[in-house]
Amino acid sequence: MRSTAFPETGFVRLSQILAPAGPIPVSKSTWWAGVKEGRFPQPQKLGPRTTVWRIEDIRALFEKADAE
Repeated sequence: MRSTAFPETGFVRLSQILAPAGPIPVSKSTWWAGVKEGRFPQPQKLGPRTTVWRIEDIRALFEKADAE
């Protein structure tokens, strides 16, 4: 997984995180199950239909995966 595809700070949407556009090759259902279990970062709601993740949380996920 490469963290260079993301800006340094800000927010990303799920479509930017998951493959094929993003670097994490899991399905939406696997991602949401991982969020519920605590394996993946918790989202933030910007509005009733807008869910985002902090770039810093996604970068930490990359670093954790690289360390394993």
